[in-house]
Amino acid sequence: MDNCVYEKYDIAIVGAGHAGCEAALAAARLGLKTIMFTVSVDSVAMMPCNPNIGGSSKGHLVCELDALGGEMGKNIDKTYIQSRMLNESKGPAVHSLRAQADKQAYIREMRKTLENTENLTIRQAEVAEILVEEENGMRHVTAVKTVSGATYDVRRAVLCTGVYLKARCIFGEVSEYTGPNGLKAANHLTASLIDLKIPVKRFKTGTPARVDGRSVDFSKMQIQEGDGFVRPFSFSNEPEDIKIDQVPCYLTYTNEETHQIIRENIDRSPLFSGAIKGTGPRYCPSIEDKVMRFPDKDRHQIFVEPEGLYTNEVYLSGMSSSMPEDVQYRMIRTMPGFEHASIVRNAYAIEYDCIDATALKSTLEFKDIKGLYAAGQINGSSGYEEAAVQGFMAGVNAALSFKGEEEVVLSRSDAYIGVLIDDLVTKESQEPYRMMTSRAEYRLLLRQDNADLRLREIGHRIGLVSDADYEKFLQKKAAIDEEAARLESTMVGATEKTNEFLIAHNSDPLKEGHGVSMSDLIKRPELSYEILAPIDKKRPELSWRVREQVNIRIKYEGYIKRQMIQVEQFKKLESRRIPEDIDYNEIKGLRLEARQKLSRIRPANIGQAGRISGVSPADVNVLLVYLKC
Repeated sequence: MDNCVYEKYDIAIVGAGHAGCEAALAAARLGLKTIMFTVSVDSVAMMPCNPNIGGSSKGHLVCELDALGGEMGKNIDKTYIQSRMLNESKGPAVHSLRAQADKQAYIREMRKTLENTENLTIRQAEVAEILVEEENGMRHVTAVKTVSGATYDVRRAVLCTGVYLKARCIFGEVSEYTGPNGLKAANHLTASLIDLKIPVKRFKTGTPARVDGRSVDFSKMQIQEGDGFVRPFSFSNEPEDIKIDQVPCYLTYTNEETHQIIRENIDRSPLFSGAIKGTGPRYCPSIEDKVMRFPDKDRHQIFVEPEGLYTNEVYLSGMSSSMPEDVQYRMIRTMPGFEHASIVRNAYAIEYDCIDATALKSTLEFKDIKGLYAAGQINGSSGYEEAAVQGFMAGVNAALSFKGEEEVVLSRSDAYIGVLIDDLVTKESQEPYRMMTSRAEYRLLLRQDNADLRLREIGHRIGLVSDADYEKFLQKKAAIDEEAARLESTMVGATEKTNEFLIAHNSDPLKEGHGVSMSDLIKRPELSYEILAPIDKKRPELSWRVREQVNIRIKYEGYIKRQMIQVEQFKKLESRRIPEDIDYNEIKGLRLEARQKLSRIRPANIGQAGRISGVSPADVNVLLVYLKC
């Protein structure tokens, strides 16, 4: 073609959000010549919505990503302004780290990392078309073409388009075809996806208003301080490495006046008028949706979060909206502390095109197009963290596939990442998918504190965890095993001093002649490894990470063993592979719906087949009988 610029790369990453950044870094670090396209270089690693990383279940994803060799955990450790461990009053399975980010610092540090990564090129251009050729009955990626007509020869491509495909931002009667924060939308690639017979649908998400902090009276709100002991997201860091002076957040509430304003103007909300066609997230509803769906609630929490040290803007978490501008002003000013609030950026909803992720394998490669992968919100998920882990896995698998090596698939018993991807590729999401701890069947095993114990070895084997970090991990693992064994063999007698100590900690004293091990004492609900330090004279000096693991391993030993038995049963079904060329229409006894769903989704194994909506336990038994024949 005339005026086309031809360049050759091994892999193209389409999009530079959190999925694109992780995909590009993974591929480049694995030695592939990588190009990352973005509609604006200024949008690299942008945080267009909430100013934080982590949170319930999302903290698990970030820690797992770091254990595998990803970047998000390291980047937020460099750029956080407040850190809190959520759910500490509950068990360790649901403890979730959450850090407020300085948005501009986060972007700046991630871009610096990207620009200084060998094998990686960043290109500001809109990709308009994925070019494929057919070979031996299978389509293969050959190139990507930009709006300007420039063609880039590649053998692998990862689509990380976020919410930019045909994006439309809406509030009140205002409707603009732009991406988040007024950036250019990507209006051309959807047509190419449709031409490739990739199933496309329309989702919606939204974001709250940003308010000038100088117009807010924080004294009328509840202050939310950060933790005194800051746990890093990255296993490569220690608390002393990342210690800073933290910035507070605040908590306020809506009230009946707020709700009355919303009810009186609900007909002006695009969400209720029908102007918004895309399906929104059930677990992150707009404030007008919350008020209408829960009329018995007299108030809703609003967390007031700083956008960074560089700005006075504050983010109103929990107040996503697409109401008209005048209504936004009125309802915000009803809340304590916001009586004279000045809006910097209006809240808005955003509609965008995404794909039906059941078109993907568990590797995140399209089933019908070799070399084409998809990751992040294009797959129908929501959230920075969900996007980042998908981007990493897609980038890793694209690189391994290119090199002729076995791709990596994490199962539901391996990681939250495995749960997330398995849900996306097997369950037909009718709304943006959000990770939650309740989605993980084996969450006691899949804690964020042990993400390195579960995944560090995989990251090192892939080549994304350094030898130094891996050696540090092996030393930690050995220390945990040694200390757990020592506690099991260390006996405590019923001395007067010991019993006084136990009684002081509301624990039953030991009976004369009935000694117990230190492990047995740790298992008591009212005691712990740390509490017992004064009566454990031979205790070695150990890191906080080792001490934490020893305590959890011993205290929850019975529950962990029980869940391990469940995992073994799960793995039996996961190991029963289903041939790729199986004809479900030939299997007698399968219900029609099951045949249709199995033929379309084509699960890799029996376990995955059983998780498909519309496939019953009876259908699974029919499959098992058929595969034995």
